[in-house]
Amino acid sequence: MKRLILPLIGVLAALGASYSVARTQPRRQPTEPPAPPPVSDFPNTIAAVGLVEASTENISVGTPLAAVVARVFVTAGQAVKGGDPLFELDVRQLRADLAVRQQAVAVARARAEVTDARLADLKRQLEFAEQVKDRRAISAEELTRRHSAVETAAAELQEARAQVSAAESQAGAALVEIERSTVRSPIDAEVLQVKLRAGEFAPAAPTPTPLRFVRVEPFVVPKRSLTGDSTERVDTRVLQVIYRVERGDLPLFVGQQLDVFIDAQADRRAER
Repeated sequence: MKRLILPLIGVLAALGASYSVARTQPRRQPTEPPAPPPVSDFPNTIAAVGLVEASTENISVGTPLAAVVARVFVTAGQAVKGGDPLFELDVRQLRADLAVRQQAVAVARARAEVTDARLADLKRQLEFAEQVKDRRAISAEELTRRHSAVETAAAELQEARAQVSAAESQAGAALVEIERSTVRSPIDAEVLQVKLRAGEFAPAAPTPTPLRFVRVEPFVVPKRSLTGDSTERVDTRVLQVIYRVERGDLPLFVGQQLDVFIDAQADRRAER
């Protein structure tokens, strides 16, 4: 009997401990999932995760001009038609240039009218000289001079009209620039994201600039700067290479992301 008492006490202690642990465990009510798990209709399948993308792919709308954004006409999730305005740039300088060029058109037209009137007057004087029957009243030299004056005035009129056309073309170019300052949707689509706000600077085409190597940071850090691309690797570590921008007149901002290209040929020459 004494030999059975100790094992019995151990069994009772284990049962008591199990009961105590079971009582202290939180009780969770079973919950139904909001949607049933996907079930394949095929007997043999390969499961994967898909990414929904637009049939036209995502279009990052850019601007042909570099200027400050004046107004944004759309919001995220809004449906737009091809040609609908998306945002407008500040066009005050362009409108001022247009006014100057329109005044140049007016000056060129007035100059052409003056030249035309002068040509008409010289033609009348030539006709009057040619109608004189008495050749002794007007010399042949005077008649030749009047012919030359008419031809010169006609050439000046052509030049003045060409200047009018050039001034009108410059004014038309200013109108085109103002029209281009309103960025429109290229197709019928849905606005997925709006990254511009009124008052922000909208850069146009990339501006290349030379860089000068400074140093390599010897500490490898996790990748933190993400572009949001679906194929981007985020489980990586990067070695940072520091370069200095040579030009001091570029409108760069702290935190701005740039595309950097290193000449591979130059690297190979340096290794040799």
